[in-house]
Amino acid sequence: MKNHETEEEEMKREIALSRETWRLFRILSEFVEGFDVMSNVGAGITVFGSARTKPGEPYYEQAVECGRLICEKHFAVITGGGPGIMEAANKGAHDCGGRSVGLNIDLPFEQVPNPYQTHKLDFRYFFVRKVMFLKYSCGFIIFPGGFGTMDECFETLTLMQTMKIHPFPMVLIGHDFWDGLVDWMRATLAEKFETISPKDLDLFTVTDDIEEAVRIIDDYFEPAKWKTQVRPAMPGPRLETAHIEKELERHKGKKH
Repeated sequence: MKNHETEEEEMKREIALSRETWRLFRILSEFVEGFDVMSNVGAGITVFGSARTKPGEPYYEQAVECGRLICEKHFAVITGGGPGIMEAANKGAHDCGGRSVGLNIDLPFEQVPNPYQTHKLDFRYFFVRKVMFLKYSCGFIIFPGGFGTMDECFETLTLMQTMKIHPFPMVLIGHDFWDGLVDWMRATLAEKFETISPKDLDLFTVTDDIEEAVRIIDDYFEPAKWKTQVRPAMPGPRLETAHIEKELERHKGKKH
């Protein structure tokens, strides 16, 4: 009985390992498709915000205007592809005739792809999707939102703080929503506990003005910096060939 249980456990481990192997291939396929599509989109501005904001609400209408203004500056609009703020920003870009990118996530609720996407990608894994947001953006505009928006906001700040990505402009829309959080970060994180540097608070700007938000990013934009961000890394260390070339030259000299 004991040996039978051991064999059964071993079979279960083999099955589990097989599933994890196929999971790796699925993750890799999402990266490959994402890089393939996003590398052809060009410089974009990512708009984050709540999926629960309804059409007609002030922030929804501001996000529509935001998408239009981004389009007029010849940037692509990149969103999570869902409803709410994402839909509004995609709508503004779509109605303007611009590039409207939706990086959709497979969720059991809430996330229904909006119809205003000219470039649509579907992801199972949040972390793959986040790479696409960050790698291909030259700026970030963040509207009020929930846990997901906060996660995107703070992960982006962390990557800029640690210089894992270029410190592209981040603009938070809505003093009434963000000021309390910013005051807490300044008083608690920077001053009382000193868990961040005061200059870290310079990584973002808070405004109610959509035109100002887009202008901040447009004024900062330098194609060379953005191209450095999106340039693919070499798959390994560079092969040193100098000694091989010298040996070839030596053999050529002998022949002559």
